[in-house]
Amino acid sequence: MTAHRRAVEQIKESYTALPEGAAPRLAKPTTNLFRFREPGRAAKLSARDLDKVIQVDPETRTAEVQGMTTYENLVDATLPAGLMPYVVPQLKTITLGGAVTGLGIESSSFRLGLPHESVEEMEILTGDGRVVVARADNEHSELFKAFPNSYGTLGYALRLRIKLLPVKPFVRLTHIPFSDAGKCMLAMQEICESGHYEGEKVDFVDGTFFEPGEMYITVGRFADRAPYASDYTGMRIYYQSIRTRTRDWLTVRDYLWRWDTDWFWCSRAFGVQQPLVRSLVPRRWLRSDVYRKMVGLDQKYGMTARVDRWRGNPVQESVIQDVEIPIEKGADFLDFFHDKVGMTPVWMCPLKATGDWPLYPLEPGKLYVNFGFWGMVALPRGQFDGYHNRLIENSVHELGGHKSLYSTSFYPREEFWRLYNGDAYWPVKHAYDSGGRLLDLYEKCVRGR
Repeated sequence: MTAHRRAVEQIKESYTALPEGAAPRLAKPTTNLFRFREPGRAAKLSARDLDKVIQVDPETRTAEVQGMTTYENLVDATLPAGLMPYVVPQLKTITLGGAVTGLGIESSSFRLGLPHESVEEMEILTGDGRVVVARADNEHSELFKAFPNSYGTLGYALRLRIKLLPVKPFVRLTHIPFSDAGKCMLAMQEICESGHYEGEKVDFVDGTFFEPGEMYITVGRFADRAPYASDYTGMRIYYQSIRTRTRDWLTVRDYLWRWDTDWFWCSRAFGVQQPLVRSLVPRRWLRSDVYRKMVGLDQKYGMTARVDRWRGNPVQESVIQDVEIPIEKGADFLDFFHDKVGMTPVWMCPLKATGDWPLYPLEPGKLYVNFGFWGMVALPRGQFDGYHNRLIENSVHELGGHKSLYSTSFYPREEFWRLYNGDAYWPVKHAYDSGGRLLDLYEKCVRGR
């Protein structure tokens, strides 16, 4: 904690020293956001030495963690104690502070909610330069509740205390095939509501949509022993195994990072799913942060767009989104998405909020499905960038859902504040950033400043 206090003083000094009028940006080596900005007046805020696990306490099943700590490092610190965070987002370089201020999800979310719902306490550098400790039961409770989905517009998480979950060494997977989206959603709802499949307790639930006649629910169960443990960090590819295996076994660590090696399925854009190419690529490069850097370079230099123009290919739109849809409307969303967008595969992850979080107002106790889809889609002739994303936004809210804000958004201002609860946001914004030093949520997440 002594080292942590020194790091807190350092970031406070760094914040004070930023040029007046410049919007602060955390200086991070990696990012999992997909809002690309033009160079502007943003000032880099040093968060040096705020990336450590301070303590793991096996007795209380809690961890004290600095805000810039990646889940990869956090998991490496908790697993030796037989523990894991309640929800471990899919990608290794997602930070704990990022998952809380920007939301996160995984296959334990159907019973344990989202990452911020296992947070007991947050130390926050606020927009007005104070460092406060926020809990659900203290004088900063409104900040504690509004912090999830605020994306750094209320402040930055410096330290968090989170609850941990006991684990076993292995996870047994069962992939259940479906040819009908409606039946798939009904089965997923039954599994999630009962917490069981074929008479056995279920610890994890997610799913994969490959095409209208082929989709799978994957249920996972902790196990003390396994007849074998599959390895999807080399030549073999996890998502492809879903179509060919009914039963599989992974170590708990490999299960938590099963999606990271191939960035779900998005590594195919870089050719590394081709056996020859894959055999030549070092394993340490098969990970999501490497691919994200390659996307950033492509965005900066426009190489893909140049090649498409040279080949005469249609202009493409980036469609990278995660949306939450009530499970009873899940099949309707899949029908819409296949008809209007047509991208596959699609990730399906059920979730149930355990509390009331005003800036992302999911109904507590209600089962939703997160649909995740990431890629490029050709624009119809005469249409412009944002065409598909706007269709998706309209469909999501017609179906009573919500959309994460880590990527591009196109909402008009008034609609945005209605959907993301401006009535709850602005009193907290004025209380902790009265001078408007930090961008507000609309300016940051929609206008992309």
